[in-house]
Amino acid sequence: MKLFDNTLALLERSMDVRMERHNVLASNLANAETPNYTPHDVDFNAAMQDAVIELQQQQAMPDMPHVKPLRAPGVPEHPHAPLVPQNQVAMAPGLDGNKVDADRTLVSLAENGLQYGAETRAAGKKLSILRYVASDGNA
Repeated sequence: MKLFDNTLALLERSMDVRMERHNVLASNLANAETPNYTPHDVDFNAAMQDAVIELQQQQAMPDMPHVKPLRAPGVPEHPHAPLVPQNQVAMAPGLDGNKVDADRTLVSLAENGLQYGAETRAAGKKLSILRYVASDGNA
């Protein structure tokens, strides 16, 4: 049985991406009155796929911690979640060219916050299981 799996690492990365998404969505709201502003969002799925690939690469080379996977020139070691233009299907730009839909952005913020809360609870449960195992069931 493997005591330490990738669950905590993936939860940590997921929470980081959610926090970054929160900042981007809050920035969209802050620029709701900026002329010609195009809102952005974070591609959560792409960021998590990158995290899984990175973990798989680390597992493929467990005996060589000093060796890092090759990356294309100019690609940072720990890239941030990719920013993508926000999909505003029904939203036409305002008279000033601003494309921020405050209602949709607030809904996205609320959903992101709920997901972040679920991830923190999952991490807490995982840590409590590890605590229980470490204390030989006397927790």
